[in-house]
Amino acid sequence: MQHTEEHLEHTETPHDMKSQIWKTFWILFALTIVDIALYFMLLSNHSILKNWVFIILGVVKAYYIVGVFMHMKFERKVLMYTIILPMLFVVFLVALMIIEGNFTNMLRWVK
Repeated sequence: MQHTEEHLEHTETPHDMKSQIWKTFWILFALTIVDIALYFMLLSNHSILKNWVFIILGVVKAYYIVGVFMHMKFERKVLMYTIILPMLFVVFLVALMIIEGNFTNMLRWVK
């Protein structure tokens, strides 16, 4: 029994994938340099803004890593949403924990 139809496991990836990988590499490299520079510039500053800056930079870098290097950008929409939506809940949970920790820290200084 011979199959004449080709079964595609995933959607087609673009022909310029090599250039997209290099472009993503340089974007991630620049974001990492900014991340490190901000870390040393804000070293003595312990504020909620510092935490948010690093969380946002981490999420942006994770988007590029998962999207291009792990080929999530080229998957079907249903699979993308199945993975991305629970991750948004995790990010929301981390944000709430940071807010709650900051509030608890402020209460300790008030007493």
